[in-house]
Amino acid sequence: MNMWTHSIRAALGSLALAFATCGIAAAQDASAQSEFSADQLPADQDVSERAIELAGWIVGTRDNQGYPFAVIDKRTAQVLVFGADGRLRGAAAGLFGSAAGDHTAPGIAGLALSAIPGDDRTTPAGRFIGAYGPSIDAGRVLWVDYDSAVSIHPISLGVPSERRAERLASPTPNDNRVTHGCINVSADFYERIVQPTFQRGGVFYILPDRGSLADTFPGFARSS
Repeated sequence: MNMWTHSIRAALGSLALAFATCGIAAAQDASAQSEFSADQLPADQDVSERAIELAGWIVGTRDNQGYPFAVIDKRTAQVLVFGADGRLRGAAAGLFGSAAGDHTAPGIAGLALSAIPGDDRTTPAGRFIGAYGPSIDAGRVLWVDYDSAVSIHPISLGVPSERRAERLASPTPNDNRVTHGCINVSADFYERIVQPTFQRGGVFYILPDRGSLADTFPGFARSS
């Protein structure tokens, strides 16, 4: 375990992050700062070793090329957001595609959500360079991968039966698979952490469900 991994582990262990610690100046009001936590992971839920090690490798090798980045672990349903300097800005639970898998179905970006087959409602794994851009029906969104129509956005409460807020708040990742492939986080985490961090784009590393790390991140796998 290199020094970057140690550093990230220490940051994760003390993620009672105030905005000053995160380097985020979006909130001016002291009471708002005290009410918001950049650590929105479920209580007593550990961050996976592979997410910590991948983040350490990214910082150590500068694979993010000077951009902010996120390490996203579908198995644990966690989203870790880092600034361009490699400092951890926040961590939160996320919702992901309802189907387990790491592929992107051909032509999926041109389909209406209701037309996407159940087996293809996946959140693909890999390294993606994302940025804000227009969408057909949701205005300007943060695209993780435009070609597979995967974005990261606040949870939608439009379908009460999906219980997205309850799933996001649950203590385990077992019920966090519900979307058509996009990544959902809480509205406050999105507004306070995701949006300002990736205002000019960034790199998104999504760990695989079923695929191997060697196929998904060959450079990282070789170093490990």
